[in-house]
Amino acid sequence: MSDSDLSEFASIVERIERGEVPMRNIERELICPICKELFTHPLILPCQHSVCHKCVRDLLMPNHDDSFSTDAGSESSNPGSPRARVPSPSMERLDRLVRSASLRRSFGGRGSISSPGWRRSSVTPRITTFPCPGCQHDIDLGERGISMLFRNFTLEGIVERYRQAARAAVAIMCTVCKPPGAQEATKSCMDCKASFCNECFKIHHPWGTPKAQHEYVGPTTNFRPKVLMCPEHEMEKVNMYCEVCRRPVCHLCKLGGSHANHKVTSMSSAYKILKEKLSKSIHYLISKEDQVRTQISELEVMINHTEENGQLAERRANEHFERLFETLQERKTEMLRSIEQARNLRVERLRTQVEEYQGMLENSGLVGYAQEVLKETDQSCFVQTAKLLHVRFPDPPVIDLSRCRVYNEGLIHWRLSEDSLPTDHHIVEFRRLGGEEEEVEEEVEESRWRASDRVYGSSTVVSDLTRDCRYAFRVKSCRSGVYSPCSPEVTFHTPPAAVFSFLFSERCGFSAERLQLSQRRDSVFSTAGMSFLLAAERVQTGSYISLDYIIGDTGISQGRHYWAFRVEPDSYMVKVGVASDSKLTEWFHNPRDTSSPRYDHDSGHDSGSEDACFELSQPFTLLTVGMGRLFIPKASSASAEPSGRILPAPRRMGVCLDHEAGRVFFYDADSMRCLYERQLDCSGTMFPAFGLLGGGAIHLEEALTAKRLAYM
Repeated sequence: MSDSDLSEFASIVERIERGEVPMRNIERELICPICKELFTHPLILPCQHSVCHKCVRDLLMPNHDDSFSTDAGSESSNPGSPRARVPSPSMERLDRLVRSASLRRSFGGRGSISSPGWRRSSVTPRITTFPCPGCQHDIDLGERGISMLFRNFTLEGIVERYRQAARAAVAIMCTVCKPPGAQEATKSCMDCKASFCNECFKIHHPWGTPKAQHEYVGPTTNFRPKVLMCPEHEMEKVNMYCEVCRRPVCHLCKLGGSHANHKVTSMSSAYKILKEKLSKSIHYLISKEDQVRTQISELEVMINHTEENGQLAERRANEHFERLFETLQERKTEMLRSIEQARNLRVERLRTQVEEYQGMLENSGLVGYAQEVLKETDQSCFVQTAKLLHVRFPDPPVIDLSRCRVYNEGLIHWRLSEDSLPTDHHIVEFRRLGGEEEEVEEEVEESRWRASDRVYGSSTVVSDLTRDCRYAFRVKSCRSGVYSPCSPEVTFHTPPAAVFSFLFSERCGFSAERLQLSQRRDSVFSTAGMSFLLAAERVQTGSYISLDYIIGDTGISQGRHYWAFRVEPDSYMVKVGVASDSKLTEWFHNPRDTSSPRYDHDSGHDSGSEDACFELSQPFTLLTVGMGRLFIPKASSASAEPSGRILPAPRRMGVCLDHEAGRVFFYDADSMRCLYERQLDCSGTMFPAFGLLGGGAIHLEEALTAKRLAYM
């Protein structure tokens, strides 16, 4: 190492010696791992850990009971010591006993006992192997036992300095002065192993005497030997260091002892090397102290953040689950309520049927009486009696198809014969038709009918119908507990999509001169007004007049929707279908002078016709209805003949728009037969669109105009 490095290491050691590193920070290094107290006469084990002399002796000789059973040392004489003990023989006496035992073994040979007065059990341990309390490695001391271990004088000095720091307020008193005039000690003699005040030190160490050469230090209670003796050769001082065993040895150990073949070095070289290593380690630890403190602070901040985040997450989880429990409780309540309502409704219907069948059983006597009347052969008597019986049997009603409407819900109307007597109530039965259901046997098929509640009028609403399905309906009457036969079955087909509700809108291109809206805005009428007749002189032969458009007040931007309407049979020309908002803007901003000719019909650019550019996907589709006929565009028919493109106009028409698929369908609303379909550009918002020319009228179905169905 360079001189600068040596000086830096020396400054670090001086910092420790001056106490700049707090002694309390090294307290855990000064605690014996066995007794958990400050070291007392520590010994160095072969694994380099230290333990108290008494603790090692207790481990090796657990049942040994002699005069050395208590801790010895100068601290016992000091009443201010943190570990005051009962006075016991000094450590030097114990060392002399151990060395004398070793000398006797050396004269008598290894493992032999030459002196009959020496008691083996007094110093020879009963246990020679024990685990190190610091690292748990097995320590084998052999026959020599404690005598082979070195005392850790450095650690004793550190412990003593720690004790002095711990009892800084307690002064060391002179051991010569007698109370009550005892003075505080100012020096401690290492040879006399006593502390003196200034006066007593001068008296006991006069000049010109051998005691004047004694070594003295500051006041202390720790008097250690001046030199370290070899444990194997008690009369020799250690002056070498074995690098293999990592322990101090004497020259006899190197010449013929157990370290003869080991590599040894001088004590000064070992001292320099080990001190440099220790100084480097201390320097590294001191240099990293600020960094470690910073990391500790950062970790503490992270701990606080983790605790806060954990508490926040816990609180949010509790709130989330509380809301979830509330939602589940609400859903549970709603579901139980729905189940209860459905159960009550079902039970009520079943009880009604039971009452009906019970009434039929009660009228079994009437049936028997009627059978007996049938046996009457006299015609006049039979007619007289049968007329009275006929009144008691109600006639079956007839379902009025012209007034029935079936959408998401079904509105069913019926009527009785003119000569029929009033009835008590009616029952409507319906069932869903399908390919498999139509092939089942009659008795099984009858069980699939569903009955409504009692109806006291001539119409009812049947709810919860499935889309795009066929349903059969029938009605029967009841009078005085006797049911009539069921009416003839009628079949209806539900729309392919949900009903789209809207009314006619006046906000876009509405012509008040030629179009009239009903008060509820569910009907529009087209009239050829006086302005059209006054402009007749400028109307050229072969020219077309502009249509008057009107749209719905609600647009469609997604989903699948269905609406239905009725065109008056005597309407001249009506366009029905859908158009995008962009196309409507284009139409409504064009000049709309009815007196000016638009385009020659031979040019193929009639804006009121869909025949031109049919193959392209247009943002509108309009079918023509007029004079009781429906006109299909040319390109959609396989036949180019006009007769193949003309169909009878249905009584009611339906339109279905699939916005996602980009297709529009036109239906006969009564039979739900698809009349025409085509591709459509649905990039914008689509509106129901209608165009009228000449006289005509369009009426929206009641299910469309009402925001909710209310047929009753």
